[in-house]
Amino acid sequence: MSLEVSPTARALLALELIQNKPGVTGEALAARIGVSDRAARRYVGILREAGVPIESVSGPYGGYRIGRGLRVAPLMFNAPEALGLVMAVLQGWHGGTDGDHPVATALGKIVRVLPASAAAPVEAMRRVSAQNPGDAAASPDPQLTAAVAQACESRRRLRIRYRTSSADGREMVVDPWAVVVRHGRWYLLCWSHTADARRVLRVDRITQAEPIEGSYDPPADQDPVREVEEHLADGWRYEVEVRIDAPVELAARCVSRTLGRLSPVDAQSCLLHGSTDNPRWYAGQLAAMELPFTVLGSAEVRAGVLALADRLARAAKG
Repeated sequence: MSLEVSPTARALLALELIQNKPGVTGEALAARIGVSDRAARRYVGILREAGVPIESVSGPYGGYRIGRGLRVAPLMFNAPEALGLVMAVLQGWHGGTDGDHPVATALGKIVRVLPASAAAPVEAMRRVSAQNPGDAAASPDPQLTAAVAQACESRRRLRIRYRTSSADGREMVVDPWAVVVRHGRWYLLCWSHTADARRVLRVDRITQAEPIEGSYDPPADQDPVREVEEHLADGWRYEVEVRIDAPVELAARCVSRTLGRLSPVDAQSCLLHGSTDNPRWYAGQLAAMELPFTVLGSAEVRAGVLALADRLARAAKG
């Protein structure tokens, strides 16, 4: 037995279709709603009576479109649209999503007007840790990312397939702690039962995510953004050690955590320990911090600093 769709619901569906496809013909509108052409015109009339300025143009290139002066009617997003919108905001957002900033309150409004089926994954996505000064990079699948974020919220264990250099990738069982957006990429901070170790995984490389039996408690007082950045500074080819002639508190405000970890030497200096696969890039980052420093290691980063200094000296001489 099929449920009868109310005239109001059909009128709102007609509004959504006209908004999404300006110039839609009456015939196409009727087909999408599942009514006759005459009934479709009647629903357009209902919208006009409600104050929605719908224009119609006759001829082969005519159709219905929203005219000027529309006072915003209910915004209608399906789940993929809402997830994509929230992800796009988080991709470039520098602050939190629970404060009084217009971006935060706008996201809250979007969540409140969504149907329950779409609101839960979008709310989980909204709570993703986002501090993102970098440029946009790889964008993961919105629905899969929302599923991972929901697992973090509900503390559900996941079985995932992670894309590696092998054709099939590898299967992992993880406790998902947090999803973090950093420098344009989406990361999953988790505990891998497969590796018996903490891992930071690229979300765009997760091809499948399935909740399984088992729950967990994340580490107390966890700082997901800090942990992801510390991970990004470790494990690269060249080990780096730099002495910075400034108090560690000042250096912490000037040195990105992706370069490594700071430790105090005395009241006026500190050490930076990190690693990199790109010594020239690392040399440029050191120069950009505008604090006096000495490269103690590696030789490759020291060579990168010398090459950068030589290039700048030649540029200054004209």
